[in-house]
Amino acid sequence: MGDGIKIRLNEKTIRLDSPVCLRSLLEVECAEKIPDVVVVNGFPVASADWGGVLIRDGDVVVLISRGEMPSDNEFVSMLTARNSPALQGFFSDGTVGVAGLGGLGSHVATALARTGIGALVLVDFDVVEPSNLNRQCYDAADIGRYKVDALAERISRFNPFVQLNLHRLKLDETTVFPVFSDCDVVVEAFDSVEAKAMMVKSFSHPSFRSKFLVTASGLAGIGSPNEIRTRQLTRNVFLCGDLESAAGPGEGLMAPRVMVAAGHQATVVLRLLAGRI
Repeated sequence: MGDGIKIRLNEKTIRLDSPVCLRSLLEVECAEKIPDVVVVNGFPVASADWGGVLIRDGDVVVLISRGEMPSDNEFVSMLTARNSPALQGFFSDGTVGVAGLGGLGSHVATALARTGIGALVLVDFDVVEPSNLNRQCYDAADIGRYKVDALAERISRFNPFVQLNLHRLKLDETTVFPVFSDCDVVVEAFDSVEAKAMMVKSFSHPSFRSKFLVTASGLAGIGSPNEIRTRQLTRNVFLCGDLESAAGPGEGLMAPRVMVAAGHQATVVLRLLAGRI
């Protein structure tokens, strides 16, 4: 006789004698109340299909009751229920730095927090002002607040368990190393060409050669989003953008293209953490 199987049910490890259909599992584990949403290995299963889904060794099952606040232990599993379970450990163990919390950085940090990243190091010296609201993850109530504080509060509202390390400062050659020393990957999200160059140069330093930098260039206007691409510049530096569309008179920075570029950056981060690059 074998040792049976182990599955994850919300935050618990469950041992079963053998594979079992989902409906039978729920009848045992949820005898008092059947959940409204059942997610198996990142995919929601309709109640009509519960009898045809076989739960096997290593499967991850998340049960959600609509309108009910989960316990702290269950919260993260429910937040990340639609992610890829086999990759979640890489993300929850990862520490990512975000340099600049404007149109790119605020969206990158938000996307990573929603993916269940373990820790974020957020860096910006500026405050929110009205012209930021066309493309950045802030609202009118944030005007005048430091971006690090406003974004940290916003992230904590949907993921109170991500570790946030906040730095209200302007990065330079002397501060970039101590600020990001614990990061696996750093996202460069500055407007300034000089600041971008400083970050790229820093990642050629021996202290940072084992870390990765994800930078961006070319995301202004309303050109085709398909022109925004991800390129590997060096072993540890990646660039997202079209390399051409610089912001200037008549060529503004607007939410759609900025968000596409930010999506590229966040996806590169996840791929690097998961060892897919």
